[in-house]
Amino acid sequence: MDKETLPRWGWLLVGLFAMALVANTLNIAVLGPAGLPAEYQVITVITSMAPVLIYIGVWYDEDRQEYWDHSREHIAGDLVFVVVGAAVGSAMALVAIVGLGLPQILRDIAAMAAGFMLSWGLFWWRNPNLYRNEASR
Repeated sequence: MDKETLPRWGWLLVGLFAMALVANTLNIAVLGPAGLPAEYQVITVITSMAPVLIYIGVWYDEDRQEYWDHSREHIAGDLVFVVVGAAVGSAMALVAIVGLGLPQILRDIAAMAAGFMLSWGLFWWRNPNLYRNEASR
């Protein structure tokens, strides 16, 4: 994939759209028929989108290219942390607010915020040197 083909926001848009399609297909074909309530199906969408949000930035930014020098095991471990963090964070937020009677859009936004924050936090915790230059500015 060539970084120059699209700007960063273009790669984010393509990646997020593709993962939304994958997650919703999983929801419709597998999780919905298995009994997952509709209000919790947003968790799969958030979980699939979190790696895109994190890894597009790491892939696109020139000053973060040293990340790809890590072993495959380290990168796979980071991906597991990102996915599990997004699932746990969004699920915890939904469980806490699903009975409050909030509109679905507000529940989804709260779940996205919690899922993405925990996901990125776990990624940062495993790779603090990756963002050290920004913290010192």
